Amino acid sequence: MRILKPLLTLLLAQLITVAWSAKAQTTQPPPAAATPSGYTLVWADEFDGPDGTKPDPKKWNYDLGGNGWGNHELEFYTNHPQNAQIKSGNLVITAQKESTTDKNVTRDYTSARIKTQNLFVQAYGRFESRIKIPKGEGVWPAFWMLGDDIAAIGWPKCGEIDIMENIGKEPTAVHASLHGPAPPGSDPANKKATADLTQKFSLPGNADLSDDFHIYAVEWEPATIRFFIDKVNYATFTQAEWPRNARWPFDHKFFVILNLAIGGDWPGPPDANTQFPAQMLVDYVRVYRHDAGDSSPRK
Repeated sequence: MRILKPLLTLLLAQLITVAWSAKAQTTQPPPAAATPSGYTLVWADEFDGPDGTKPDPKKWNYDLGGNGWGNHELEFYTNHPQNAQIKSGNLVITAQKESTTDKNVTRDYTSARIKTQNLFVQAYGRFESRIKIPKGEGVWPAFWMLGDDIAAIGWPKCGEIDIMENIGKEPTAVHASLHGPAPPGSDPANKKATADLTQKFSLPGNADLSDDFHIYAVEWEPATIRFFIDKVNYATFTQAEWPRNARWPFDHKFFVILNLAIGGDWPGPPDANTQFPAQMLVDYVRVYRHDAGDSSPRK
């Protein structure tokens, strides 16, 4: 026993050290993802600023107001830190139930919609973000892009790429979509008629997407756009599939948008079970260009 006791004491100390080390490792942030093969990182925001600060103004600006945003949405977008701020290495976009009135319009919710318009645009490449979405009826998180010529020609002529959309009534489903102008003359009464390609996808086992972070991405080439959740390529849209005689508007630079909408024509309004505040957590946004040999625009 005199020999065994020191050995047991040493063994116990080693076990405690190993256990503590394992615990410490689990509390560390996940390692940075490797650059995808064939791409070079050209722009990123890791949202690693001090807690409570706003998104970097050199990278992001805001859409503001409560005009419904073409979808009869119910939120008022602000630039207030309570709606968009850095916390624990994430961008936190928060939708709150609070009344705001502007231009004789009253909205019962506030949220944020940030964008890289006039700060960063790119045509082609890989655009990805690691996001944990909220849940609840009427909640509508999105990671998407619009053509940088929107101010000159308007929507839908500028084109829209929806990398990730989720609506609360479908907690397991991610939606990928392309929107552009409808073929000439197809709907003369509707100046905003659209041509569209869209796909809905759920992970194996119908996992609730709000339970964890997932990586949402597109790989965009001149005539092909592939959509991913984590490593799953669940949708591929090509110019050959685009509605006949409709202009393919995905051949120029786009800017990036992150937002959390409430209500609207598609998701419908929140119900009594929807919990506020609702939060969308964004770990990072990264944009890559194709390596040398690709003929796509670089900037």
